Amino acid sequence: MERATDVPETFARSAARDQVNDYDRFAEAYAAENENSLVNAYYERPAMLALAGDVVGRRILDAGCGSGPLSAALRDRGAVVTGIDTSAGMLALARQRLGDAVALHVADLRDPLPFDDGAFDDVVASLVLHYLEDWGPPLAELRRVLRPGGRLIASVDHPFVAYTIREPRPDYFATTSYSFDWTFDGQSVPMRFWRKPLHAMTDAFTAAGFRLGVISEPQPDPAARELFPAGFQDVSTRPNFLFFVVEVPPSTTGSDAQPVPDHE
Repeated sequence: MERATDVPETFARSAARDQVNDYDRFAEAYAAENENSLVNAYYERPAMLALAGDVVGRRILDAGCGSGPLSAALRDRGAVVTGIDTSAGMLALARQRLGDAVALHVADLRDPLPFDDGAFDDVVASLVLHYLEDWGPPLAELRRVLRPGGRLIASVDHPFVAYTIREPRPDYFATTSYSFDWTFDGQSVPMRFWRKPLHAMTDAFTAAGFRLGVISEPQPDPAARELFPAGFQDVSTRPNFLFFVVEVPPSTTGSDAQPVPDHE
């Protein structure tokens, strides 16, 4: 599955060019918040798992795995999971959670990935792509490591929310960044996300050779209504994240022709 790469060098390049979004500085605090929060544990992760469907025996790359909660859920459902993240601190927490059952690598989606062509049946990218200004090279690389018929399942900040609520901008159709300070345990960390209009997102998928399968705006887990009475109404009535399932077209010749399973 893997191909030779200098992972430490790749990480050094990534760290040097990014002085923002430094999860190493607050890995434990972020992981603790992510574990049981309304938007992560009762909204985003359940939606990703529902879109993935039956994953028994499927080889899945968790791109931007963080401390590993989605990797763990996929593994528990029978998938063979590999995780990558730019943050060594987050991966250390993932190793504590996952042990040796899941291969973990420090890697950056803006660089070549240390995997062979067609190594995976699925890629999950949970709240990752909105960290990237240019989706072209990362999506091309994710397509490369997927087999014919494979799927990329991705969630991003909803473009309507990104433009109308978070530092509103007059031009919805422009690709722009927005910055903010994220505070955990009294420590403030600068963050930067990129917002794109919906058509730019779908255009990026198709330009990379994917076929659009699903665009989803799911509801949170009903169990969250009692657990988070103050926040449930907001999450269930206003868009927060947007979810995609895009597919690598199946090969029409040879032994690689494998249909994409029909997941509910």
